[in-house]
Amino acid sequence: MPASTVPVGELWMVVAVTAGLGLVIALAGLWLLRLLRARSIGVMLAVVVVVAVAATLAGVVAIIMKMIIEGAVKDFVLSVVAVGGLVGLGVAFVLSKRVVGESRRLVDAVRDVPFVAPRGLPVELQTIANTLEEAYARERALEGARRELVAWVSHDLRTPLAGMRAMAEALEDGVVSDPGTVARYHGQIKLEVERLSAMVDDLFELSRIHAGALRLSRSRIGLADLVADTLAGAEPLARAKGVTLTAEAPAAVPVEADAGALGRALGNLVVNAIRHTPSDRAVVLRAGVDAEGMACLSVADGCGGIPEEDLARVFEVAFRGEAARTPSSDGGAGLGLAIAQGIVEAHDGVIGVVNDGPGCRFEIRLPLVGG
Repeated sequence: MPASTVPVGELWMVVAVTAGLGLVIALAGLWLLRLLRARSIGVMLAVVVVVAVAATLAGVVAIIMKMIIEGAVKDFVLSVVAVGGLVGLGVAFVLSKRVVGESRRLVDAVRDVPFVAPRGLPVELQTIANTLEEAYARERALEGARRELVAWVSHDLRTPLAGMRAMAEALEDGVVSDPGTVARYHGQIKLEVERLSAMVDDLFELSRIHAGALRLSRSRIGLADLVADTLAGAEPLARAKGVTLTAEAPAAVPVEADAGALGRALGNLVVNAIRHTPSDRAVVLRAGVDAEGMACLSVADGCGGIPEEDLARVFEVAFRGEAARTPSSDGGAGLGLAIAQGIVEAHDGVIGVVNDGPGCRFEIRLPLVGG
């Protein structure tokens, strides 16, 4: 019967029946997929193809029941649908076999040490593999940093402790008795205790940052006030080192920040700059707004620059850029820059360093608060 002679009522009846059967089959397929959600992807693909073929067959049966297709035409249609279903199942089988094979290849690669992302995977699996490779690389880097931290801090603790023990034993045994030497020993012991206390405080602060336990009490502050407070706190160290310490800060650069935490980050940068700047040079603090509309704090020193291969490592835990680990009288455990980075990132900011002029320039960028 030509399609043009099919009554509109019968056509709508066929559409309704086909849609109803398709909906029932689709719901049954979704229920079956839910039951099989922990099974192989190949099984799920087969279910999808079976659902599609079943929905098509349901429509054909509905048409036959209405006698729209009769005789040999009916057989042709059923044959075509059956062949199409078999082709679909075959393609689904081939595809599922490839997906399962690539998944197993990814699993085998994950079990290898070190993990290297296999190539030629489907896009989604390749994305997962690349992400895993990056995660493993970060984990190895963090583990290496932890080992270095334990080794270096152990050395930094052992050296002053050995000196304090020797001085304490000398005082206890009466080897040192003249008042001048005794006073000097007492002063040195006190200095070492203060250094060890500062080192322990840095380790505690760093552990809070890495554990995500850093709690910030934010309020609206001006960078000019922060720079002034930092300048006042670092001035004695700069004067003792013979370094000129100056600041350039406009009055109106507001940010939402924890003044104490951000002040510690900036102070760490300034102290680090003073330690590495010769006595005949200057350290300059600047505050302002950069070209991208971000609040910017910078500390420029005269250290002579950082080797290019070390620029990417200066914020690593316990990195000092030198092989010798003997702590100086004003040195720390190499944690100041790592702590500064953690504090700045907790403020949704970024921190970086570049070589500039006679030294290098550390920069902190933070979101600017509108007026």
